[in-house]
Amino acid sequence: MKKVLLAAALLLAGCILNAKITLPPVIGSNMVLQQQTSAAIFGKAEPGKTVTVKTSWDKKKVSTTADAETGKWLVQVQTPAAGGPYEITISDGEKVTLKDVLIGEVWFASGQSNMEMPVKGYGSQPARDGMKYITTARASRPIRVCHIKRQSSVTVLDDCEGVWEKHTPNAVANFSAVAYFFAEALQGVLDIPVGIIESSWGGSTLETWVKREVLEKDYPEFDLGHLDGTKPVKHKYHQPSLLYNGQVAPLIPFTFKGIIWYQGESNRDRPEQYIRLQRSYVDMMRSDFCVPEAPFYCVQIAPYPYDNGRKTHSGYFCEAQQKSVEGMKHAGYVTTVDIGEYGTIHPCRKQEVGQRLAWLALYNDYGMDAIEAYAPYYKIVEFHDGKGFVEMKVGSLGLSPMGTDISGFEIAGPDRKFYPARARRDSRKNNVVVVWSPDVPEPVAVRYCWRNWSVGGLYNNFGIPAGPFRTDDWPINPADWE
Repeated sequence: MKKVLLAAALLLAGCILNAKITLPPVIGSNMVLQQQTSAAIFGKAEPGKTVTVKTSWDKKKVSTTADAETGKWLVQVQTPAAGGPYEITISDGEKVTLKDVLIGEVWFASGQSNMEMPVKGYGSQPARDGMKYITTARASRPIRVCHIKRQSSVTVLDDCEGVWEKHTPNAVANFSAVAYFFAEALQGVLDIPVGIIESSWGGSTLETWVKREVLEKDYPEFDLGHLDGTKPVKHKYHQPSLLYNGQVAPLIPFTFKGIIWYQGESNRDRPEQYIRLQRSYVDMMRSDFCVPEAPFYCVQIAPYPYDNGRKTHSGYFCEAQQKSVEGMKHAGYVTTVDIGEYGTIHPCRKQEVGQRLAWLALYNDYGMDAIEAYAPYYKIVEFHDGKGFVEMKVGSLGLSPMGTDISGFEIAGPDRKFYPARARRDSRKNNVVVVWSPDVPEPVAVRYCWRNWSVGGLYNNFGIPAGPFRTDDWPINPADWE
């Protein structure tokens, strides 16, 4: 027995003596680091060991000491303007060399299935033009992708699975379509390396991406018993904090430029809560990753009949998504009212979604002011002569189309019953839509794409669609939700 214990002790000692540096999946060969910033390089080593990081672009060394208990270590390296490839050498006595490292723009993508859906599509649910982008992908193009594998946990984890990949057909085929098309559009315009990290889970609720401390402080309505073991884990992607623990925490504090987010279908019955919850999510991500001014761009959910296309969950929820970013610095949203599909909750036109997100980033964060990237949104309404005159906040070139009917509008009188309406852009004012119906002689309210299933037709001059809106402030009608 003593010999067995002695052998085990010697084996353990040998493992400790031979302990090597380990790195999270976002730190590795083929990665992209955010340009012209202080970027975090981190990992684990033997506790108490000195870790030295050397970057080939400036030949500088930065050293730190691994934590005496956990072995965790972190250094900041100063990155140059976009370029590469470079190497990074990390050593605690034994060297680890990261090769083919690019410097450029790095974004973080997350959400549920419409973000997770790959360029190759789901079964019988394609992503339009996926074949074109898969077959023409070339490793030489400086786009790099890192997909974080699904992982949930009741405790905060240090590690997860994923790897940086070059721009190859296989990498593109299996990567998030929205995230890829966003990165592809950015890289095509900026002509510098772009990296995109994607961590998603189909069907996930927003609260499962939010850490326990935030929920305990501000959201007493959530039961957190599963995190203490007093209640079972029933749904890995629905219960609070599980995906934050497994798919976000292990990536902290990797340095990125901003966040794109496509989530909401699983929270659509709780619009008022979502306004607060999404703001908390953004604050948390900016704080945890030490990027307090990180841009945040979200996608409104697409039209879908759900349990009944005439119900209004989607209208109220899209309104909540819009409200969640109103007044928030460096934030915006894109709409999808024109690209929904009646037969699937996963519309195929992911390229438009990624491009619209990229246009927001290009306009706000990269100085491209020749475009109007924001969706037109409701400003004020006047009623006279049996018509509603809806003024929109839109760029100087105004609304489109001109001279034809615009789909998606409804109008109501004092009885609060909404009827399908005709709508056209005002011939005198390019930012006003005139709405009317013979069924409503005395209108008092207008709504646009407020039903679960709607087909919108209102755009700005650059083809950016307006999202759902209403001119009334009437509370939710329970009959519409039953």
